[in-house]
Order: sequence, then C-alpha cells, then structure tokens
Amino acid sequence: MEFVFLAFPTQPDLQTLLFMGISLVFTAAVTGNLLILVAIWEDARLHTPMYFFLECLSIIELGYAAAIFPQMLVNALEERKRISFGGCVAQMFFFLGLGSSDCFLLVAMAYDRYLAICLLLHYTLIMTRRLCLWLVAASLALGGLLSLQITVLIFRLPFYGFNGVNHFLCDVNQVLKLARTDTRSEEIAQFIASVLIVILPFLLICVSYVYIITTILRIRSAEGRRRAFHTCSSHLMVVLLQYGCLSLVYLHPKGSWSDELDRLISLGYTFGSPIFNPLIYSLRNKELKEAIAKVFRR
Repeated sequence: MEFVFLAFPTQPDLQTLLFMGISLVFTAAVTGNLLILVAIWEDARLHTPMYFFLECLSIIELGYAAAIFPQMLVNALEERKRISFGGCVAQMFFFLGLGSSDCFLLVAMAYDRYLAICLLLHYTLIMTRRLCLWLVAASLALGGLLSLQITVLIFRLPFYGFNGVNHFLCDVNQVLKLARTDTRSEEIAQFIASVLIVILPFLLICVSYVYIITTILRIRSAEGRRRAFHTCSSHLMVVLLQYGCLSLVYLHPKGSWSDELDRLISLGYTFGSPIFNPLIYSLRNKELKEAIAKVFRR
C-alpha cells in the first residue's frame, strides 16, 4: 500500500521551481540551526540554561526539517508523487512528535525566564543542569507519546484503493479523510491531543508571562525594565508564531474552510518554523549575534 501526494505540480517548469524553493528552505533551516549550535558550543559565555534550551530547540528543528524536506525534494521531481505506507507512518510520527516536543520545550523556556526574572536570587539553585536535562527529556517524551497515540489511531484504520493525499506531506487532517470508515472517535482523540499540545502549554506560558511582566513593571529604572523584557522578547515572538499557526491548522472546526487554505497554513508553519525560530533568536539577541559573528570570522 502507498499514498500519493496530489498537491505537487505536474508541469516540469513548476516542478523545478518547487524543488529549488524547497531546497532553499531546507538549506536555510539547516544552516541557521547549525550556526546557533556551533556558536553556543564555542562561546563559554553562552553555556547557561537559556542557551542550553535554545540548543535543544535547534536540534529539534533540525530533526523536524530532516523528517519532512528530503521526501518533499524527491517527490518534487518524480513523476508519481508517492510514499510507502511505512514511510507515511514514520513521517507523521516524527512530524507530530518533534512539533509537539517543540511546544513543550517552549514551556520549559518560559519557566526558565520566569525563574531568571521573578526569582533571580534562587535561579542558579533551582535551574540546575539536572533540571534542564529533565525538562528537555520530559518535552521529548510527552511529544513522542502523544504523537505515537495519534499515529497509531490513524493508521489502524482501513485504507484501500487509491489513497490520494491532498497535501505535500502526510498531514493528519488529510490522511484521516482517506479512511474507509467512520472516523469521529479518531477526530475527537486528535482534537483532545491537539488541546494538550497547543492550548495547555500556551496557557502555562501565559501564566509565566503574567508573573514576568508584573515583576518587570516593578523595576524602577527604565533601562532595567528594557533589559529584562529584552531577554524574553525573542521567546515571546516564537511562542506567538508557533502557537498561532498550530491553532489555525489543528483547532479550527472541521469543514470551516477549504483544503487549499488548510494546506497553505500548514505549509506556512512547516516551512516557517525551522527558519524563523533561529532567525528571531539570532537577530534579537546581542550575545548570540556576537557569537555567530565569531564563527564567521574563523
């Protein structure tokens, strides 16, 4: 059994343009995240919990890009845009698992900022190396377990005949539509998982930022308030981008808009997340910009 992607163009000129576009996005994602990893590794000033979490975020983004873009590059030029049943299972599992882990890791990063600003005197005592490792491990474990649940629920359904996926990848919403049975229970389970992955972490981050902003407003000097908020601004921008896109893709009412719009928003998140996350952090963080500049000078 195999799945065929229907969203890819069939005209040779458009196929070449799509291949070049995906190649640029893939190259930019890999280069940007590797630069962040190398810059943090080589600069002793950045060996702190905040940058440790940023390292882990970049590693997740690299895995996310590797799970999606190579298959898309192959299909962009092939005459028959297909993927095996096992390949589709693996792609969906890693796509969901790494994306979910990304969301949970952003919660850990918000907790780190909360401790650094609201409980500064106790920060080094609480945010130890061991706790950092536990938070990252928990993020990966939760993401993997929720992804496994959704993937198993979907692919235990009966698929037969022509399985044409109206997308560029094995997207949950589109693959679920191909099942030859009633999928209401699976849709409910998917929605519950989406709430656990998107809404619950976002609420936890919001609570953290209520305390952070309250503490920042109590700082007497304008320079102190500016510096405190600047340490959080990159994370806050990534949170809004990540959760905003995920909410649009996975929490909208079924049938509320067309497959084309659903696919466009999904692609925006798939292509944008591995690029914009390192871009936002590197452009808005002076220490990281200096570390990256040192890498280029070498």
